[in-house]
Amino acid sequence: MVPALSAGANAATGGDAQREYRRLSFWHDTVPDDLSPRSALAGDLDVDVAIVGGGLTGLWTAWYLLDRDPKLRIAILEKEIVGFGASGRNGGWCSALFPRSTASLERAHGRDAALAMRRAMVQTVDEVGRVAASADIDIDYAKGGTIAFARSTVQLEAAREEVAEAERYGVDETELWGIHRVKAAGALGASYDPACARIHPAKLVRGLARSLEKRGATIFEQTEVLDYAPRTVFTSAGTVRAENVVIATEGYGATLRATRRRVLPLYSLMIASEPMTDAAWDEIGIAHGQTFTDYRHLLVYGQRTADNRFAFGGRGARYHWGSAIRPEYDRVRGVFDHLRATLRDFFPSIGDLGVTHTWGGPLGVPRDWHATASYDPAKGLAWAGGYVGDGLSTTNLAGRTLADLITGTDSELVRLPWVNHSSPSWEPEPLRFLGANAGLLAMTVADAEERMTRRPSLAARLMGPLVGH
Repeated sequence: MVPALSAGANAATGGDAQREYRRLSFWHDTVPDDLSPRSALAGDLDVDVAIVGGGLTGLWTAWYLLDRDPKLRIAILEKEIVGFGASGRNGGWCSALFPRSTASLERAHGRDAALAMRRAMVQTVDEVGRVAASADIDIDYAKGGTIAFARSTVQLEAAREEVAEAERYGVDETELWGIHRVKAAGALGASYDPACARIHPAKLVRGLARSLEKRGATIFEQTEVLDYAPRTVFTSAGTVRAENVVIATEGYGATLRATRRRVLPLYSLMIASEPMTDAAWDEIGIAHGQTFTDYRHLLVYGQRTADNRFAFGGRGARYHWGSAIRPEYDRVRGVFDHLRATLRDFFPSIGDLGVTHTWGGPLGVPRDWHATASYDPAKGLAWAGGYVGDGLSTTNLAGRTLADLITGTDSELVRLPWVNHSSPSWEPEPLRFLGANAGLLAMTVADAEERMTRRPSLAARLMGPLVGH
């Protein structure tokens, strides 16, 4: 089992730093990159675009800005190393999922806008694969779709409703699978969504960074951003002045004064197993490129990795007072034990399959579960985030959208309904702590209630409007 990243990793140097960063996740441990930190900012700097955060939102924004204007001077500022946060620790689902459902988007923005958002998300899955291939970045991309098992009569009805909704809107090509097509224990059927690819997230984020440097962008690691203002970023090493500033911090936005209540850092944790044989995978019915989940309320998600392991994760870790983010929160033994038990419950034939890696990290949750890509040209400030764990593809769409907004490019992207969406702020403590953890408890209770009563949970119906449904 991999130990937790020690506090103050950004103070480590040389081989110590590399070892510490390897311990962040299975993905970091297996990426073909020595993870040596790049040089820090060494004083004041003037650029055209300053990007705060070395995750996928920032990197994709830089990528598409350089597509539109290769002469732009772009500086990316990262406190740790590129891919330190959610961009390098997630479940590896490059999916068309958006935090708000199509029906919810329709209620908020109208049918045409909701459909445009769905089409953009579906197309983004292919765009990530296209760019990775064109840049010769091997990210283990395999578009096998997502199987969502229905393991009770309540879940089967939820699957039917999801497929029926997809048919009504006519964008997503979701199918309903019968019991003969699924092998998970107790499954009565499943829905299948082809718009999802399995990838290795650390290979994507680290490879994208290297390619950006070849195109002229500069990445400063080990550089802590203290605050920002229009056209100015204040760091521990100097002040960066830029015509445009892009805030791309996702869950870590809770650590900055200006965005402290814009997002709530909610932890999601994962495990990776020992590799299995192809025959064992055939027995459980998960092909290369396929991801899987079910219809429980406390989300779980898994994939078959390129080297035949399970990478399996889920929610369940509590929210911490004051939106605190600490290395010790990345690993919660009780949640890991629950994930192991849940995986065996899905596929009993795996028996006592060993777990080689355990990890976690915070994702960003806006108050209304509605992601955004926003730009204020008067201030030269752009921001994207609030992906609620659906960011591996949504970051790409955000990068393209921000690039068009910043360069004044008239496109379909700048008219999508998430552009300049403003979510309400999270409540101050103690209301934020009580509400976030009450929501977690409610989803746990809802799953238990449905198992016992075999009827849809009242708790889930009451919480639905708060989680984007």
